[in-house]
Amino acid sequence: MTITRADELQQTSFGLGALGGATHDVTNQPPHPAPYDASDDVALLEGVRREGAGWAEEDLRRLGRLAGGEEAQEWADQANRHEPELRTHDRYGHRVDEVGFHPSWHHLMRTAVAEGLAGAPWADDRPGAHVARTAGGLVWGHTDAGHGCPTSMTYAAIPALRRQPELAKTYEPLLASREYDPGLRVPTEKRGLLAGMGMTEKQGGSDVRTNTTAATPTAEPGVYTLRGHKWFTSAPMCDVFLVLAQAPGGLSCFLVPRVLPDGTRNTFRIQRLKEKLGNRSNASSEPEFDGTVAWLVGPEGQGVKTIIEMVNCTRLDCVMMSAALMRKTLVEAGHHARHRSAFGARLVDQPLMRNVLADLALESEAATTLTLRLAGAADRAVRGDAGEAAFRRIATAVGKYWVTKRGPAFTAEALECLGGNGYVEDSGMPRHYREAPLLSIWEGSGNVNALDVLRALGRDPATAQALFDELSLTRGADARLDAAVAGLKDQLAEGSQVTARRLVERTALTLQASLLVRHAPGAVADAFCATRLGGDWGHAFGTLPAGAGLDAILERALPGRELGGAGVSTGGRGPPLSARASTGGRGRLPLSARVPTEWARAASTECEGSRRVGGRSSDVCGIVRHGPAAPL
Repeated sequence: MTITRADELQQTSFGLGALGGATHDVTNQPPHPAPYDASDDVALLEGVRREGAGWAEEDLRRLGRLAGGEEAQEWADQANRHEPELRTHDRYGHRVDEVGFHPSWHHLMRTAVAEGLAGAPWADDRPGAHVARTAGGLVWGHTDAGHGCPTSMTYAAIPALRRQPELAKTYEPLLASREYDPGLRVPTEKRGLLAGMGMTEKQGGSDVRTNTTAATPTAEPGVYTLRGHKWFTSAPMCDVFLVLAQAPGGLSCFLVPRVLPDGTRNTFRIQRLKEKLGNRSNASSEPEFDGTVAWLVGPEGQGVKTIIEMVNCTRLDCVMMSAALMRKTLVEAGHHARHRSAFGARLVDQPLMRNVLADLALESEAATTLTLRLAGAADRAVRGDAGEAAFRRIATAVGKYWVTKRGPAFTAEALECLGGNGYVEDSGMPRHYREAPLLSIWEGSGNVNALDVLRALGRDPATAQALFDELSLTRGADARLDAAVAGLKDQLAEGSQVTARRLVERTALTLQASLLVRHAPGAVADAFCATRLGGDWGHAFGTLPAGAGLDAILERALPGRELGGAGVSTGGRGPPLSARASTGGRGRLPLSARVPTEWARAASTECEGSRRVGGRSSDVCGIVRHGPAAPL
């Protein structure tokens, strides 16, 4: 082939200089990470099966391939680069109060709703339906976090709306629909609806009892008009909103549609959109109500009680999205480390980088495992399990506090793994980093959740009993965990507002450790207990002790991805890779390979299968390996 001068001029500027010679070649730069499978996560898939949603695995894997695909990743990038735009008036001066979104936003929303990530689980009678939705969120969360706000609020609105059966009869089937139908029209004439919420006001924030928005009854029973202003109402293009306002009988919950049944626009004057640190694809607004028509949801004066179930749902989604961000940024860091070399070796083969990645992997698996346990509790609670409802009440607040707190430090460390490449917008890592703090703020900041834990423990002894019933499933499995549980009981007895954060942090770590001891391989569980409970850890990620099983941890977290590690000692902790191969790299080793023969023999009567404890499966075999005499 003959190369002309015109062909030469079309070459990349990196290739040919003015004299026709190469200034440099692009080498030692990782390829684009997409496409990849966002569901390729052993801890996620194991948790989905364990919590009763194994039937959804095929759909989850399909969604994972879509989420990690080039098209969906481009949607996420474009939705954040082209931010929502507020249009208060039309060309003739009429108020319209509409927000326009980039087409990529609508692609993301359409997929999320169709995949059942909004209200669909409430119309699905299969056990595990709520777990399947949460797992889908963990996977689809590899795209964009912003559009998860309206899908989360739609999911959470349904149990609150059921406090008013007549309204639920009308709106619930549309909120549970898998059809995304954007645009402001009469709600009952649409194929599917989205719900938002308007709770906080500028003078009170989370202290919603200080709200001043007034609700005045009309002549029609159950119908009111609202007058006031909301401070932080996200996704203002949703079809209906649950709003708190002061009725004659006290703070109450109301349903506010954007369009009234006769087709006229309800008064919903959007004053401005928030200029936020992150979450830029999603619009957050300040609406003004003035004669706004609203329908009462639940009794007057019971607004907080009415929305509490909604809060439990949205808090779970905050935990879910934090865990998704952790997993996404870990995948990005691992990809970079596999394809980037420095000082004569790939980053992934450098012992210190392996320590950082393994430490991040521990944190990510603990977050994912707790998220799915909370989703399982939610699923069983809505089906009438009182014990799981009590556990959910306290554990969701605990998880919301801790997992969302870990997100910013985690994403910062993962970004640092990419060096300067991670600090530029093209990498996507700055977007994830800016997103992380939000999840600790929305649905109650750290202090609000910590105090909610104290409140739950003080008001309902069943919550503490449910927590310790859960922790008792690992009694005797690990001495560090036993000591943590005992210490937690002492802390609970002395609980006060001053020490509430310490208490909730310790509760979260103990709960995560308990779940990993029961369900994760020995290397993962031992490293977590040694560092998070035993104190053999520094103050930053990448400070695992010298004996931690880095190879086993990394192989589990980033499976089948040329992780190297030859010559890096596992310190005798965690099974060698050759031994794990017999389990397909997915499960635990046989009991006899994990513990001395006498332990296996003593436990054999209980390990013929998983026994049922508190209405759910307890993996007794998975507990025994951490006994005091059991080598790892």
